Amino acid sequence: MRPQNKMYEDASFHSILPREQPKGEKSYGSKHRRKNSLLEQPQGGARANESLIDDAAVLGVVRLQITGPPKATLSRRAQSYADFHYAVEAVLGSASKPKGRGSHKDTKEIKTDLDFSDWYGDLEEDLLEASHSQYKVYQDQLKFTESYLDSLSSGTSSALDLLASLSKSFRDVEAQTTAFQKQCESLMVEQQRLTNLADNFGENLQYYSYLEPITRKLNAPGAGNFVRGKEFSDMLARLDECLEYMGAHPNQREAATYRSRYRLLLTRGLTLIRVHFGAALREIAQDVTKRIADRQLNDTTMSTLLYAKFRAGASELKQLAQEIRKRAVVPPGAEPGAEAEYQSLMNELYTSYSATRGKLVIPLVRKKIADIAMAPSTSKDLIAFARSSVGYVRGICSDEYELWRQWFDGEEGMYDFLESVCEPLYDHLRPQIVHENQLVKLCELCTLLQTRYMQDQDEETEVVNANQLDYSLLIHSALEDAQTRLVFRTQAVLRDDIENYRPKPEDLNYPARNKRISLSASNLNGPITSGRKGSIMELKRPVPKDPVVVDIADSPNGQYSFDLDAAYQGWYPTLRKALWLLSRIYRLVNSTVFDDLAHQIVHQTTLSLHRAASLIASKATLSDSQLFLLKHLLILKQQIVAFDIEYVTPDVSFDFSGVTNTFYELRERGGLFDPRNLWRFMGGGLLPRVVENMLDAK
Repeated sequence: MRPQNKMYEDASFHSILPREQPKGEKSYGSKHRRKNSLLEQPQGGARANESLIDDAAVLGVVRLQITGPPKATLSRRAQSYADFHYAVEAVLGSASKPKGRGSHKDTKEIKTDLDFSDWYGDLEEDLLEASHSQYKVYQDQLKFTESYLDSLSSGTSSALDLLASLSKSFRDVEAQTTAFQKQCESLMVEQQRLTNLADNFGENLQYYSYLEPITRKLNAPGAGNFVRGKEFSDMLARLDECLEYMGAHPNQREAATYRSRYRLLLTRGLTLIRVHFGAALREIAQDVTKRIADRQLNDTTMSTLLYAKFRAGASELKQLAQEIRKRAVVPPGAEPGAEAEYQSLMNELYTSYSATRGKLVIPLVRKKIADIAMAPSTSKDLIAFARSSVGYVRGICSDEYELWRQWFDGEEGMYDFLESVCEPLYDHLRPQIVHENQLVKLCELCTLLQTRYMQDQDEETEVVNANQLDYSLLIHSALEDAQTRLVFRTQAVLRDDIENYRPKPEDLNYPARNKRISLSASNLNGPITSGRKGSIMELKRPVPKDPVVVDIADSPNGQYSFDLDAAYQGWYPTLRKALWLLSRIYRLVNSTVFDDLAHQIVHQTTLSLHRAASLIASKATLSDSQLFLLKHLLILKQQIVAFDIEYVTPDVSFDFSGVTNTFYELRERGGLFDPRNLWRFMGGGLLPRVVENMLDAK
């Protein structure tokens, strides 16, 4: 259908109405031929256009130049026939000319008044008709325009009705489309849900579908060769995923059954790793042993052979061992001290590696330690043997540590293996320590082990590198043996030289001993004018204020800046021995052990000084004994301050001798079972007496 707005672009309406022409322009309306209307429509508007064309044909084809209705004029009334004639000619103009002869004739035929009246009536009608002709034409045009506009209005109404029906149809289609869209969306959502459900079904079922193929692979003949492939690690990871899924969905049907079977398969796979690991170790060890047995190798070649062959296949076997290690983890919520499920398999790997390496390395270490022990320079010298053997074993342990890190991640089980490597060292060093009686040698051994191989925990040191061997853990047992022997020898010296010391007569010759010391000091420093000044010189002798490691056999002009003989010449022998013991064991044993020994040494030294003072009092005067005791106690107090001895609770005991005496007394009086006697002696003899056997060193 042609669009309705084309109606307003149709030029037929303007072709019907006459256009206003300018003045002086002639009208050619009679010669104009009417054009066809453009309002013709193929369907509904055809009939209306045909009626419009018929109306135009009736009104005439001639287009008159009408610019509107003519203006009204007022003619003068005719007073006579001649005036009327002139008036008619003025009005009609040339309109009367076409009549020609007929008019004249009619005019001449008027003879009577009746003829004139008829003629006048006809003439008046002609004049009226002539004067109304333009109005009629304009009226006809208006009628035509009205009919045209009516047709336009009806066409517009029909177009609006059509548009309304189209709009209604469009709304219906839109509603149907919206409903269809909603249905499609709901179908899409349902499709997505079903797709997700199907995917979930497939995802869930895949954890159940792994059981059969993995079972066939692990139980097939030659499954041990499957361990070397990349698919084996992927299979173990898949088993972990299946176990995790079964644990997260325990409510699914047969989840517990599949979980137990997957657990058995994982154990089977890790067991294959352990078997393959042990077989590979044995193969490498057999190759190395065969090469060592076939030829005589020096130390360098043997060391290269021992470590190069084991480094070659370490990376592959380390990855397999890592598969067990990352699963040997204690589950969350386990009891403290619980062992991981697969830790036993990992321990078997450590044991297998340690046994294999031990068969190769330990005989070589034992032979080397034996050679060091038989060497002339180290056979009778404990310190030289310890320095050489410990240094050699430390180098072996460092090499084994580096090789261990190439086979395993972490240090678990490594120090147990290194301790077995150090066993030959302990077997030779421990007997020599036990048979060593010289306290000075034991002190030097403890100093060597502490300063070169141990870390000082009392001082702030840098953090030890996590990838570095802590050799102090390996040498700690040897240090403990040396410290134990040192403590034993210290107690022996304390017992023999301090507690059970029997003074010589010259040790108790006071104050004559002081006078001899004063005279010797005056001879060394210059003449003395009086004994009083000699005593002043004695007080000015250098006395060490710090604990010094002093050996009795040291020469007076040794490494120390003061004269030791001059410093210790006037001291009682037990005091000299006590300070020597304290200076020797200071910082070589545990602080708690040192504090205990120091209290025993100080206590026994104090008792020995009291005994010596008593002996001096019996031979000399009481004042001399008191001065002797006061002098030595002050020296002892001054010297032990530098050792920083901690407070130790005195040794407290209960004395029940009073209880025994009380019972004997009651029995002799015959009132043992008398309640009055019991109450009488309750506060005195029936309670034990608290006795402090050791004085505080401070």
